Amino acid sequence: MGWRGRSARWGLTAGRTIAATLFDTPSYRWTLIGSQPRAVSGLPVDPWPGDPIHGGHVMAGELRVAGDRVRAEGMWRLAVLPNATLAALHGFRWLRDLRAIGTPAAAQRARSLVDEWLAMPPLWHPVAWRSDVLGERLYAWLCHADWFSGGDPAFERRLLDGIAVGARHLGRVAGWELDGEGCLAAAKGLLAVGTCIAQADRTVRRALRILERELPRQIAPDGGHLSRNPRAQATVLAHLVEIRGVLAGARRPVPDALTVAIDRAAPILRFFRHGDGGLALFNGAREGDPQWLDAVLTQADAKGRAPNSAPHTGFQRMVAERTLVIVDTGLPPPPGFDQGSHAGLLSFELSVGRERIIVNCGAHPRGEGDWELAQRATAAHSTLAVEDRNSAEVIAGHGIGRRPRTVSCERREAEGATVLEASHDGYVPSCGVEHRRMLYLGAAGDDLRGEDRLTGEAGRGFAVRFHIHPAVQVSLAQSGETALLRTQGGLGWRLRAAGAVVTLAEGIYLGGRGEPRRTQQIVLSGTTGDDGAVVKWALQREDRKA
Repeated sequence: MGWRGRSARWGLTAGRTIAATLFDTPSYRWTLIGSQPRAVSGLPVDPWPGDPIHGGHVMAGELRVAGDRVRAEGMWRLAVLPNATLAALHGFRWLRDLRAIGTPAAAQRARSLVDEWLAMPPLWHPVAWRSDVLGERLYAWLCHADWFSGGDPAFERRLLDGIAVGARHLGRVAGWELDGEGCLAAAKGLLAVGTCIAQADRTVRRALRILERELPRQIAPDGGHLSRNPRAQATVLAHLVEIRGVLAGARRPVPDALTVAIDRAAPILRFFRHGDGGLALFNGAREGDPQWLDAVLTQADAKGRAPNSAPHTGFQRMVAERTLVIVDTGLPPPPGFDQGSHAGLLSFELSVGRERIIVNCGAHPRGEGDWELAQRATAAHSTLAVEDRNSAEVIAGHGIGRRPRTVSCERREAEGATVLEASHDGYVPSCGVEHRRMLYLGAAGDDLRGEDRLTGEAGRGFAVRFHIHPAVQVSLAQSGETALLRTQGGLGWRLRAAGAVVTLAEGIYLGGRGEPRRTQQIVLSGTTGDDGAVVKWALQREDRKA
């Protein structure tokens, strides 16, 4: 990204910082005082099933969100938690888990936690009043208000006042405070309020204008989200389904652009799923909950199959029998949509049936501090890294700085086999070399071959990494010339390589739904010569069982 791009990014960030400072002042809080709606009607219906196990934890006094366990007592005053945890707490999506218990005690618990929040001073924490979190909170309150209000007139007045205050602030910041999926979450909350409160057509029109602007901006022609993050793909599709439900429940017309966006986005969500039902690990994604992903696709009601190519989003899918390979062949997302993006160019993941074999490291649930830069690095992906540098500049707490200018990809298919040839110039400015990767998947799905070629300066150290899923056993054989892989299902795979030294190294897997897990990685290392370097490798399945 050039000087102009950096200046624009920093200028926008500075403007948002100044606005946040203004919002957290007593004078601004006075501007949120106004008339209170007397009642709400046509409440939206939450389309997602809750988890009664999680609800049971809340009943026991503990919320489990974003990889953290938070004691419910006094939790609204906790400001030192990671932002992801604070956002999950203040977004109130966990209300559906309490509702799934289905008891009066659960409704009382929900009412008391909402009432404690309402008793807090407005704008006491910037994450709690960030537009996406605020949109989620208003949507969640309205979805479940008929259940947890308990017919208590005093509480209902406090709730309506809290909704009115939140709606006033959201109406001022929705559409500009955040880019990407957060902007859609804010529009969803605005739309939910507008359809439930009488004489709020102006609010509805504002929300629809945001959607009219953002849908063609965020959803590529092939259906992928501009962030290139499979988790964001699922979240955005869920937002769109919820928005459609709000409009349909209020008997308002559903814009054609919204229907088209859902129909396009659903097949790409299928594109990103492995055989175990979870997501591929690119650009900050974790596996996710397969049951929730199933629910999102069911509610989307879009019948399109997963395509093999998503050229606008920058991914390719190679399928043969039960074998699936997903490859990143795209440029980093544009500024504004690259927050937390990874430098994983030309990385791939391999699964057979329900078993993952080659993976990327994924993302820590909180993704902050020391984890952030480590998980976003090229070395955390199954691709080639030069001089242990990143193929795109990763900026801590932000997006991508220096980035490749070009990424090319050519796909050929014949008699069930697929060949991909892709290249990028991300290492040209820093190391003077270009990376070209060829992948071949045989028709039987038991033969994956690759060639990694570097052209340019001599004397550059490189490493081709294959991060192994923690459920797979790895060992070196034949005096370290090959690596053997054994899956839990008993399948054996052998990796052979030429043009590099084969070693094993420790690794970490951040893609699961629990804590990080130790694993291993196969590393093919070497140094470029006068003619560059060529590393050829083959990963082939063996018939015998473990």
